[in-house]
Amino acid sequence: MIVEGEMGEDMLAELGYEVTSRMNGKEALALFTADSSRFDLVITDKTMPEMTGVDLAREVLALRRDMPIIMCTGFSYAVGEDKAKAAGIRPFAMKPLTKREIAKTIRKVLDE
Repeated sequence: MIVEGEMGEDMLAELGYEVTSRMNGKEALALFTADSSRFDLVITDKTMPEMTGVDLAREVLALRRDMPIIMCTGFSYAVGEDKAKAAGIRPFAMKPLTKREIAKTIRKVLDE
């Protein structure tokens, strides 16, 4: 799992996921591009340095169309759920997320 942005890496590790975290979109994309087979899921933030979450999602999906992507944001007006889905992002989650909420969202995406 690649987590990009300020998503709680510790929280996800506590849920039993192996987490690789990068704080900007370009670093996350470079890591994904180097070996996309390492990852089952990408969680991104809408706002981050060097590349938006929507741009990251588009680039990831260009490399691996089947990659599930979850976008988290605290600003619903900045990118709406329709725009996120059009970019290939499956769930669109509003921050702050609870451990239970993110666990449920991840499980749903991975089970699809």
